[in-house]
Amino acid sequence: MPRFDRYMLGQLMVVFGFFSLVLVLIYWINAAVRLFDQLIADGQGAATIVELILLSLPGVIRLALPISAFAASVYVTNRMTQDSELVVMQATGFGPWRMARPVLYFGLVVAVLMSALTHLLVPLSTTALNVRQAEIAQNITARILTAGQFIEPTDGITLYIRAITPEGEMQDVFLSDLRDPGTEVTYTARRAYLVRDGGDTQLVMLDGMAQSLRVADTRLFVTEFADFSYNIGGLLQITPRTDRTSREVMTIDLLRPTAALEAETGRTAAELVAEGHDRIGQALLGTVAALLGFAALITGSFSRFGLWPRIVGAVVLIIAVKALETVGMNAARTTPQMWFAAYLAVAAGFAVVTVLLMVAGRPYLFHRKPAAGVVA
Repeated sequence: MPRFDRYMLGQLMVVFGFFSLVLVLIYWINAAVRLFDQLIADGQGAATIVELILLSLPGVIRLALPISAFAASVYVTNRMTQDSELVVMQATGFGPWRMARPVLYFGLVVAVLMSALTHLLVPLSTTALNVRQAEIAQNITARILTAGQFIEPTDGITLYIRAITPEGEMQDVFLSDLRDPGTEVTYTARRAYLVRDGGDTQLVMLDGMAQSLRVADTRLFVTEFADFSYNIGGLLQITPRTDRTSREVMTIDLLRPTAALEAETGRTAAELVAEGHDRIGQALLGTVAALLGFAALITGSFSRFGLWPRIVGAVVLIIAVKALETVGMNAARTTPQMWFAAYLAVAAGFAVVTVLLMVAGRPYLFHRKPAAGVVA
């Protein structure tokens, strides 16, 4: 690789790494705070919180990399222009297409990283994250049993346990059920245990009493029992995890959807095919973003205002490309035969880059012609 290509590629990679780190931290912290609040509320420990936050990281990186590639390309091109480095290269005979070569190399590196994320790491991490969250949800009924505190697992239910022994025996249990407006039921028991019964969790109370107050005539009915089972698992209405989401499915399976996969994910064949091609397009958009940032800044003549107008123009162009991505995806989801619409943004992006580089190779287009009768 020629020295100029190595130099510019190195500059792009360093800045790309910096912007990626900053953006990933911003996105990640925002997502982690929401997840942290939810897990703390569920009583999870630090190890579980760290595990789930790490599993969400690949999805965050996938969002940040294209933006980082665009920002790095704009920043490096602007700095090298201000330092006259690109001007010197143009004076030695380098045209816009030649100077764009290291940017293309950089874009291909970003595309490879994006491909690894979209086709492998994100589906695997999403599967692991969903499985772990399902396991936590299945065990949540055990965590709501906290000694010495009044707990309301759902509206109308109040639970209190004085103490829990190391063997799991609960002592002096109080359970109030006010969900039926016509009857208020209060259970008390000296001892209780949690027992798994199929997919439910039963609270088995021993040596207790049930007091039912009929609200209409304020009559109280008292029943003593030696043992009594109360379905505490049904309080939270936990749905067991049986199916995958489309984000967990590998790209090769999305591109060849079956009836079973449609039923499992709840998505149509067109939607699955569109998502598979969107993953491929996401990787290519990393290359488009890098080239677009470079091409937009080298187009045009010298300006006393610097490159800020071109930077604003580059931002507008990348927003337009992202808008086309939404339009293309909406069209691709209509029918499997419209899968090529998922690449609308990629095709438009490369077309814009081509036009900008062609214009940049003809600087005379920006020179004003002298008025008639005026000597140049």
